[in-house]
Amino acid sequence: MIMGKQGSQTSRKGRDEQLSYRRIVAKVGTNVLTAGTDRLELEVMSALVGQVARLQKGGAAVLVVTSGAIAAGRHRLGVTRDRKEMPFRQMLAAVGQSDLMQAYQELFAWHDITIAQTLLTRRDLADRQGYLNARNTLLGLLELGVVPIINENDVVAVEEIEGARIGDNDNLSALVANLVDADLLVLLTDQAGLYTADPRRDAGARLVPRVKQIDAEIERLAGDTRGRGVGGMVTKLQAAKLALAGGADVVIADGREPNVLVRLTGGEGIGTLFPTNVDRMESRKRWMVAGLSLKGSIAVDAGAAKALRDQGRSLLPAGVSGVKGRFQRGDAVAITDGDGQRIACGIANYSAEEILRIRGVRSDRIETVLGHHYGGEVVHRDNLVVL
Repeated sequence: MIMGKQGSQTSRKGRDEQLSYRRIVAKVGTNVLTAGTDRLELEVMSALVGQVARLQKGGAAVLVVTSGAIAAGRHRLGVTRDRKEMPFRQMLAAVGQSDLMQAYQELFAWHDITIAQTLLTRRDLADRQGYLNARNTLLGLLELGVVPIINENDVVAVEEIEGARIGDNDNLSALVANLVDADLLVLLTDQAGLYTADPRRDAGARLVPRVKQIDAEIERLAGDTRGRGVGGMVTKLQAAKLALAGGADVVIADGREPNVLVRLTGGEGIGTLFPTNVDRMESRKRWMVAGLSLKGSIAVDAGAAKALRDQGRSLLPAGVSGVKGRFQRGDAVAITDGDGQRIACGIANYSAEEILRIRGVRSDRIETVLGHHYGGEVVHRDNLVVL
């Protein structure tokens, strides 16, 4: 759903006028860091680091999710041909990661700021204990005034190289935003934001300044991947959905815009704003929303989908139309509607096999069908998050 003129972004959280957001995750794409070239552009990086330093000195906490390791490795080795095979790209990442971090280290040192390299993989966050460990580490770094520089571990994470999920730093940045209870996620790219059409092909394309809801209309506006980066506008909308569900505002903006981070954090309207409409959720529900630990999915009929979305109800067996995957009682599962779209996630009270046996029946018949009873709900509303 597209909204009208953006104007000044007024924070829903009641912060002071000088700083609308206090904890910011800034994702910087490869096309921004290289300025469209085949190497890291230190002038661009210096400007971004200066903005982070300014925000930190103003009382904000900033985490940087960065791309650029593969591009840096390509330049270091003098590779001009863009080979796609996975081992080669992993090798580029291994070579380039040190150059990328050295650049950040030297630039932040000019501002007397310590950084911490943080490499994450899907496995780190899929496990509940691993999720909490990563959260505690990042929050501890922020308390010490350290700026975490975060990337997926390209050297070992096959998902990143092949483009699967987590698989791109857009979605990784949304996971990090949920992980640390961020107020704002900024996705810096080489476009001004989301457009009504591809501005490279349509001179009449207009910037969408504000999106109230990411619906089918908005998803149709997403373009294809461009340049050397992994994430296109499609992955940015995926990331926005995830961060919004966790309670953070999201902005897609041009990373080349002067002082873009400082201006956005102060509430200025730049790029495309996606304001969240949910309150902060507890850490356990954030972990479920992340979707990295989902063991399967439960399909529901239209009536159950409406009850979940609009009425805050539990999922009952009568509304279940199908089950995918092999999961056990207590596993995290996705809940999908008739179109296969994920509308919620939660903790299953019954295994996949048991749910197949009780789907469509009344709750008071569960024990008759199964011979045991774990409650009248397939997923209780206290263990469910609607997306």
